[in-house]
Amino acid sequence: MILRNLRPIASLLLAAALLLTGNGVQFTLLPLRGQADGFSTVALGVMGSAYYVGFVAGCLFAPHVVLRVGHIRTFTAMVAVAAATTLAYGLIPEPLAWSLFRLLTGFALAGFYLVLESWLNDRATNATRGFVMSAYVIVNYLAVAGGQSLINLYPIESDGSFMLAAILAALAIVPVALTRSAQPAPVTLFRLQPRQLYDAAPVALIGAFAIGIANGAFWGLAPVSAAGAGLDHGEVALFMSIAVLAGALAQWPAGRLSDRVDRRLVLLGLLIAGAAASVAMWLLAATGPLMLAFGFLFGALALPGYSLAAAHAYDKTPAEDMVATAATVLLANGLGSVIGPLAATAFITPEGPRRLFLFTAVVEAALALYVLYRMLVQAPSNITEKTSFDLVTTAPVGGVVTSDELDPADPSVGVPEGFVQESNAEKEENAERESERAEHAVEHENQKPAEPSFF
Repeated sequence: MILRNLRPIASLLLAAALLLTGNGVQFTLLPLRGQADGFSTVALGVMGSAYYVGFVAGCLFAPHVVLRVGHIRTFTAMVAVAAATTLAYGLIPEPLAWSLFRLLTGFALAGFYLVLESWLNDRATNATRGFVMSAYVIVNYLAVAGGQSLINLYPIESDGSFMLAAILAALAIVPVALTRSAQPAPVTLFRLQPRQLYDAAPVALIGAFAIGIANGAFWGLAPVSAAGAGLDHGEVALFMSIAVLAGALAQWPAGRLSDRVDRRLVLLGLLIAGAAASVAMWLLAATGPLMLAFGFLFGALALPGYSLAAAHAYDKTPAEDMVATAATVLLANGLGSVIGPLAATAFITPEGPRRLFLFTAVVEAALALYVLYRMLVQAPSNITEKTSFDLVTTAPVGGVVTSDELDPADPSVGVPEGFVQESNAEKEENAERESERAEHAVEHENQKPAEPSFF
C-alpha cells in the first residue's frame, strides 16, 4: 500500500531529495569556505541574511511566475538558477558576489518549494494527502541533514563540493522532465494578514518572527561557531546534521503535548530550556562528543518552536483564513531569519566564536518573557476549540504546505492557464493506471531470458 501511494509522486520526491541535498551541502560549506577565504564574520552574516531576503521575495513573487508560465517551466527555471549559482561560488570568491548568489538561491528555493508542494497536493487524493505530504516533509529533513555530510568528500578549499552540489541540483530536473504527470495545479497566493493574526494570536506572530531571528542566525553562522569551538570540518557537518534531525524528531512529541495543554506553555518550556542550552554552549569549552551532544540538544529544543507558533496560529484562525494565516506565519519567520544572521555578527568575535549561542539565548529568553506575559493576560484556548497538531502544516519546509486540497475558488489560490480540475475518482484512476503500468514493466523485465555468462 505504501509503495502504491508513493508511485504517483516518486519523481517529485526524487527531485526534492536531489535539490535539497545539494542545498544542504551549502548551508555548512559556504560559511566554512568563506572563513577559509578570509571573509569577515559580518560578510558571512550578510550572506546568511541574503538567502532569506531571496526566500521571502520568492514566496511573494514566485506564484505569479507559475501563473504566467506554468509549473514545469517555473520548476526548470528555478532549478537551473540554483545549479548555476552553486557553480558560480567557485568562479567569484568575493563576499558581495556570494551574497548575491545566496539571494538568488533563496528565491529559486522558494519557487521550487511552491511548485513542488502545490504539485504534490494536486497528485494526492483526500485519502492519501496526509501520507503524501508527510512523506515530502520527511524527505526534506533527511535531504538537508544528509547534504551536510557531503562536505567531507572534498577539502573545504577546493571547488569539488560546489560541483557536487550543482550536479545534484541539475539532476533534480530529470525526474520531473520525464514524469508523465503534466497537469498544472493551483498555487497558493501569499495574501498576508499580520494585523488580524496579531489581534487573534500575538504569540504566534511574534513567536514566528523571533524564532526566525534565532534559528536564522544558527543556520547562517553555526558552522563557523562550531569550527571555532574546536570541531574539525567533518565534526561540523555532523554537528549540523544532528541538529536538523533532532529538531525533526522533537517536533512531533512537542506538538502532541501541546494538543493536551496550552501550546504557549510548551513553547515557553522549550524556550527556557533552549536558552539554558545555548548559554551552556557559550560558557563551556565543549569539544568533540560533548559539543555534538549540545548540537542535538539545541536542535531538539530550538527548532520545533516554529511548529508550535504555527499550530497556535491555526487554533485562532477560521477555516476560510487558514491559507492566509499560514502565509503570514511563514513570512514572519522569514523576515526574522533575514535579521538573525546579521544581528548575530555583533556578538561574535574572533576570540569568542561561541558567542553566537549567547545571541540565540538572548533572543529565546526575550521571547520566553513575552510568552509568559501573554499567558498572564490572555487565557489559553479551550481544548475543544484547538486544531490537532499536524506535522505537515507546521513544518518550516518552504511554502505554505496544506493537508487539504487547494480550492480554485479560494481567493488565496491562483489557477494557472489551462488548469483542468480533476475529481478524486479521476486521480485515483490515474494513480491506479500508473501503478499497473509500473507493475507490468517489472513483470516484463523479469520475463526476459537470462544473458549468457562466460565466467
